[in-house]
Amino acid sequence: MNHLQHETSPYLRQHKDNPVNWYAWKPEVLERARRENKPILVSVGYSTCHWCHVMERESFEDQEIADFMNEHFINIKVDREERPDLDQIFMEACVAISGGGGWPLNCFLTPDGRPYFAGTYYPPRPAHNRPSWLQLLMHMAKVFRDERDKVEAQAQKLAEIARGSGQVFFSDALSPEQEAQLFDEALIEGLQQKMMKTADLEEGGFGGAPKFPTTMSLEFLLHYHSLSGEEASKNHVSLSLEKMIRGGIYDQLGGGFARYATDKAWLVPHFEKMLYDNALLVGLIADYQLLEPRPLFRKALEETLTFVERELSHEEGGFYSALDADSEGVEGKFYVWDYGEVQEILGDAADLFCRFYDVSPSGNWEHTNILWCPQSIADFAKAEGLSEKELEAHLSKAKSQLLAERDKRIRPGLDYKILLAWNALMCTAYAKAARLTGQEAYRDRALKNISFLEANFRKSDGSWYRSGTYFDGQWRPQYEAFLEDYAFLAEAMLHIYELTFDTDWIRKAADLCERVIDNFFDSESNLYYFTAQQQTDIPLRRIDIMDNAIPSGNAVLYNVFQRMAVLSGDETYEERARKMALQVLKGVDRYPGSFARWSLGLLPQVYPHKEVAVVGEEAMAFAKKIQQLPLLHRLIMASTRDDNEFPLLADRPVRENTQIYVCENFTCQRPVDSVEAARALLGMS
Repeated sequence: MNHLQHETSPYLRQHKDNPVNWYAWKPEVLERARRENKPILVSVGYSTCHWCHVMERESFEDQEIADFMNEHFINIKVDREERPDLDQIFMEACVAISGGGGWPLNCFLTPDGRPYFAGTYYPPRPAHNRPSWLQLLMHMAKVFRDERDKVEAQAQKLAEIARGSGQVFFSDALSPEQEAQLFDEALIEGLQQKMMKTADLEEGGFGGAPKFPTTMSLEFLLHYHSLSGEEASKNHVSLSLEKMIRGGIYDQLGGGFARYATDKAWLVPHFEKMLYDNALLVGLIADYQLLEPRPLFRKALEETLTFVERELSHEEGGFYSALDADSEGVEGKFYVWDYGEVQEILGDAADLFCRFYDVSPSGNWEHTNILWCPQSIADFAKAEGLSEKELEAHLSKAKSQLLAERDKRIRPGLDYKILLAWNALMCTAYAKAARLTGQEAYRDRALKNISFLEANFRKSDGSWYRSGTYFDGQWRPQYEAFLEDYAFLAEAMLHIYELTFDTDWIRKAADLCERVIDNFFDSESNLYYFTAQQQTDIPLRRIDIMDNAIPSGNAVLYNVFQRMAVLSGDETYEERARKMALQVLKGVDRYPGSFARWSLGLLPQVYPHKEVAVVGEEAMAFAKKIQQLPLLHRLIMASTRDDNEFPLLADRPVRENTQIYVCENFTCQRPVDSVEAARALLGMS
């Protein structure tokens, strides 16, 4: 009997009709494996995974294969987005065995849950030096039955690798004198130089194909430029964003970014659209726009948020997780165009459109066409003898026609899971967009989302859920929240504070930080486990320190602690942050691209935040104007009343004229009563 019909995850439910006797990862299932002394087969994937769909069609729907799996294994399906803790452990085993990883991730475990072999996709018949899936199953069952001692030894070895995987990047113990010498401009400059060594100066981004947005590295470079004035960093961020926005990785009709490009020039995307990529890129674009407004970037920000609102939003305030790459079983079918189809829809307007978006009879990908912009609006308009305004009007009308036609197609599958961490990232993105543009709709959307998360993910004991879905008309939350959930949510709450200047959000962020300290802290490393101490359904606890598709939870927490130290005045946050940084500094220094959010967090150690306190009747209006100044590295508090709870506001009485205090390390200059005067004190005159 397949048990997945009882689950709510879209990925698990995709497999509910397989003849395989699938279970979800539950304590009672693990207990059955121990009781029957049977090996466990865990297959990990996610709903928008193309090769997961392929392996399901080829193998998991095959009755002969299913019969063998059911007889010899306890078979468990895991949604990697619901259970990243399990995915990390099993992926470590896969990388240790084969040197690489990916999804679907298929892992064979001992009855107590320790991996002894792991791999990715296996074909239904032997091919490309890979055994068939059935051959691998037979071998794994035989090894477990006849060579149990080897299985146990391998499981022990892989568990040790997973447990200590991040420790290779831990720093050696240092004396106080050595610590004092670490944080200087030379360290930060070295991180920037190492990142730029891997930068693609022609097409943007980093490295070759496949090419990912690598948003955290671009974020560091942009902030580094804003503090140092170094131009190459900003120029690379600008180049990278422009190439992505003009590329096929960006949906030229509907807005929003795909997961990554399979080529160096950003033309051919892997067509899945993930909530977190779009959140991180919107945040980066908003930061860039604050420093140097560009119409192309502003348009992409607005179109992407329109896409999120249209296709990834629940009416009550949550954000869905992803859109599939496939529709009708074909990758990208929803998004690509035949030349004749475009000609028929657009008529006389088609030729100009096709030239701009590289649409041709032969196609630019697999005999069909991905819309992208090889030339900029300015260059193309000049070559065509048009004004930019005329060209944009022509393209906008044509895009609207094609988008309306595309909406008639069979849509890619929607992963309707609502994940706490990813929602917090998008909440932060909306908050940044609201501060940048002043648009109330963005502000309201951020507040609606954070209220939704509080109402639906927070438990009565103060802990939080990881995931939830609306299923059969009911809200169904499940699984304990992980470190990244708490860290990203605390970060979002601090951004919500800067939208509202309601200090309750600082208190709520402090509560989250204290819960993390109480339940995730590792006193030996001064870092934080990915899982809470109460969680008992995993073979081991890991400390995750490197960025991946999303920032490391530890790195985000490090940044949050630094901001909390300034906002709350509690120096223990700064001490905790410093100890975290010292532990990982060796890894950051060697591989800053893999520790980019840590690198961003190191900036205040060398370039302290500008602290701005605004007090008086017009405090909110003044503060909003200051937020729109081209300054990224600042903390702003504002109040219309006397407030002695928070150091930046303490002893700042409300006077007839609103007062602006510009400070650094709590040392303030004489207050001024205009934004223009504050701008001068901030070094921006």
